[in-house]
Amino acid sequence: MHLCLISRRLRLKYNKIHKRCASVTNNKKWQSVVGLEVHAQLNTESKLFSGAENTFGGLVNNCVSLFDAAIPGTLPVLNRKCVELGILTALSLSCKINEVSSFDRKHYFYADLPAGYQITQQRAPLASDGVINFQVFTPGVHKKPYNKSSKIKQIQLEQDSGKSLHDAELKRSLVDLNRAGAPLIELVFEPDLENGEEAAALVKELVLIVQRLGACTGRMEEGALRVDANVSLRRPGEPLSTRTEIKNIGSVRGVAGAIRHEIDRQRTVLEGGGRIVNETRAWDATTRVTVPMRDKEVVQDYRYMPEPNLPPLRVNLKTKEDTQDVISVPLIKDKIPELPEESRTKLTKQFQLKPEAAIQLVNEPVLLEFFQTITANRTRNPTKVANLLLNDLLTILHKRKINIDNCPVNDKHLADLIDFLSQNKINLDVCKLVIDEVIEDSTLSVKDLINSKGWFLITDEVVIINKCKEIIDSNPKIVKQYKDGKLKVFNALLGLVAKSTDNKFDMTLASKKMEELLKK
Repeated sequence: MHLCLISRRLRLKYNKIHKRCASVTNNKKWQSVVGLEVHAQLNTESKLFSGAENTFGGLVNNCVSLFDAAIPGTLPVLNRKCVELGILTALSLSCKINEVSSFDRKHYFYADLPAGYQITQQRAPLASDGVINFQVFTPGVHKKPYNKSSKIKQIQLEQDSGKSLHDAELKRSLVDLNRAGAPLIELVFEPDLENGEEAAALVKELVLIVQRLGACTGRMEEGALRVDANVSLRRPGEPLSTRTEIKNIGSVRGVAGAIRHEIDRQRTVLEGGGRIVNETRAWDATTRVTVPMRDKEVVQDYRYMPEPNLPPLRVNLKTKEDTQDVISVPLIKDKIPELPEESRTKLTKQFQLKPEAAIQLVNEPVLLEFFQTITANRTRNPTKVANLLLNDLLTILHKRKINIDNCPVNDKHLADLIDFLSQNKINLDVCKLVIDEVIEDSTLSVKDLINSKGWFLITDEVVIINKCKEIIDSNPKIVKQYKDGKLKVFNALLGLVAKSTDNKFDMTLASKKMEELLKK
């Protein structure tokens, strides 16, 4: 019987090891390759080639110039501000700015593209050969953050198309041209990412960068930043294989989910003996699957030709002389603000925060602003401030389904809470209660609220000593265990003190007095 039991355990252990090895072998069998193309709408008042208003959410077909509607005889006029923002973004990503760039016509025939072509920069882009450095960290997926970089092949200026609105009930399609001609920069990345989490981290970093530059709002829910992902699988060491393109992914988590699903789908197809078709697919965020859209176009399909109505774009790369006709690149370079990577480095080196905390703070600009404002007073502990923001405030907001951008708690509330915590006038439980109350009414003063609720901790030594004596007298068995050397029961005694006073005692002081009494 004993031998049978041992044999059964050995078989189970062998099966577990075998499955683990099979999983590792399966993962090594295929290598996923991911490359991104990102379209960011530039934050300008007017469109790329016309004076029409560049805005989101306007009345349908209300922000359309004659040029946007492709009325014959109208000509494009390049928006200087768009060029400046494109150069600013490219410089922030260590790109080489091309002294001369030019515009092309990219032909395709959709109802929301009245001219039948898009003006872009395919052959001589605004900038090329850049790199974006970022950190990959997803709680629950990665134990620790790791550094990653992706090369940028080129950054080009181009105009957006309109928007087709499909009415399934009336069985017809309508076109809104408000977005037609909106200014975009397209960032083409090399296929050097491995999975969806890395792609999502890259997109998040890019959003933070363009927001700090003021180049783009980064609001993916408004279509201000849209992601196309190219995904393929290959055997390790083999050249790149047939890829599929997932179009217009509209959220950071959508990027991770779409790529993860597409990698799994392609692996299933390949292992089943099938082959991958070069096609364009869409991401269905509801069912969380990619679905076929159309065959993938190739360069020849677009019949690129030089744009005859726009001369080459020339910029000044050497001096800080900015004229009406020529933009000075060195002058724009001086305008680059502190970038996310610099902020993370400062948080870890200057404030001694853990990399995970630094990443989370930088990823949420509102929290980072809170942190910087509160720690401007050097007496406040940066780690305690970060913990309050990330562990307490963020948790309560998520529980209440409140977006951090709409946080009713302000930096004064949080600074007061930090001060009271540091002075042992309140504990973390009270802190959470205060945040909950302030969310309901942001006009409340933290001090007045704690006073009115009676939440300040009791710090009177006489009261604390008397309570500790009472607990010691009513629990002789636990006291005896402690005096016999079982020191762990000390926490049980403190727990009784806290419970009997509804956590209103300064437990640091209570611990000290309890220890003194037990030694007598």
